[in-house]
Amino acid sequence: MTSIEDTGDSTITLEWRGRDLAVVPPDALWPLDDAALYGALFGVSAAAGMRAILLRDRRGHCLRTRPMAFTRVKAALQAQATYGVVVAFDERPALPWAPQPTLTARPYQEEALTAWRAEGCRGVVVLPTGGGKTFVGALAIAEVAQWTLVVVPTIDLLGQWRRALTEALAPPDDDQIGVYGGGAHELRPITITTYESAQLHPDLLRRFGLLIFDECHHLPAPTYRQIAEGAFTPLRLGLSATPERADQEHLALVELIGPEVYRRHPEELSAAKYLAAYDEERLVATLDADARRRYEVARATYSDFIRRRRLIIASPADFQRKILWASARDPEARAAMLAWREARSLALNAPAKLSLLETLLARHQDERVLVFSEYNQLVGEISQRFCLPQITYKTPADERRLILEGFRTGRYSKLATGRVLNEGVDIPDCSVAIIVSGNATRREYVQRLGRVLRPKARRAVLYELVTEDTTEERIVERRRQLPQ
Repeated sequence: MTSIEDTGDSTITLEWRGRDLAVVPPDALWPLDDAALYGALFGVSAAAGMRAILLRDRRGHCLRTRPMAFTRVKAALQAQATYGVVVAFDERPALPWAPQPTLTARPYQEEALTAWRAEGCRGVVVLPTGGGKTFVGALAIAEVAQWTLVVVPTIDLLGQWRRALTEALAPPDDDQIGVYGGGAHELRPITITTYESAQLHPDLLRRFGLLIFDECHHLPAPTYRQIAEGAFTPLRLGLSATPERADQEHLALVELIGPEVYRRHPEELSAAKYLAAYDEERLVATLDADARRRYEVARATYSDFIRRRRLIIASPADFQRKILWASARDPEARAAMLAWREARSLALNAPAKLSLLETLLARHQDERVLVFSEYNQLVGEISQRFCLPQITYKTPADERRLILEGFRTGRYSKLATGRVLNEGVDIPDCSVAIIVSGNATRREYVQRLGRVLRPKARRAVLYELVTEDTTEERIVERRRQLPQ
């Protein structure tokens, strides 16, 4: 490659222009029409493909593209080899020290790293909660030894990742690992940031040679995918216990991060004694006569609307488009939507579940227990009825920290919560989880199972309370049939 000092008229420069990667051709080529310009830069065979991803900026005298296309564009320019190529930024920003893992990797963590390395240091590693995904990230950092940006979904995870990487990589001083988000703006060789901060500050992305996306199933969201598209580096690692999304957008991870390179299931790591042995038990609740009547009326209203309109609801996206959005302008769609909500609430919040919960809490009175509910209103009712501390999205951060610390120290042995503790929060180890109600996604179920899987002498158990002869039963069966 031509050195950066060689800026004569025979060179092509790759540089930053705002959020874009710019290809600046020699001045002599700029007057050419598009076909001739692309042909001169990339050759006739590659010109069409490059025109599909590059946009000519006549005012800026350059071609613009998403930074994620950097490797492809650079390779095409070098393959043509008519002009020298200058990259006006550091492609491989090296860490100021050679990190060496201080902990011994488990065999499956080594296997994951090997698979990721074989794919050119690109791809997604799927491990259950408690399986040591963070340490796989540390191994990847040590492998490439480049400036690294770790992107996490919550502020709580900023500190957790910082502590874990400090322990795993033993940097020579505290200035090597920083946090960018939650009020902190520490730009360091290894920086941990949130998805929101990375999306709001695209200039961060041009400084790092390795990107690690924790809970990478968040990345395909319309705003967050801009993070992957706005970064030039091909070195990317995605980590998740459950990358699959109901909207199928997880398929975009292949382009945004790389293919899935490694996966282990909870039962595999449990059998190998890396995670706790566990049992799953489903308990059935029944609706009383009045609730059953209301449920059947609501289901009939919803089903009749679907049948009369000849609608096919095969995914959450179908429901959102054909029912939820339509309800804003169509009175019948609104009635169907409200009926669906009532039937769902009756099934998920059946009072008989509280009697089952009371039995389970008594059975495990000397153990640490997490109780999950889909509805925060029911979380509050459980908290009040059984005198349990509760955490929902409304719980202030300071109060949440105090409750979790009390749960960790044993001051509280039981805790009720909603979705807010599914992921992104370091939960003290417990041996029992009770799902009073949940949704249809396997991701949520696996996340909640992971809360009891840290290695322990006794067997862990996950209870799921299901209302019989309702859609909740069908939801549970459908989820169990989803690919592992």
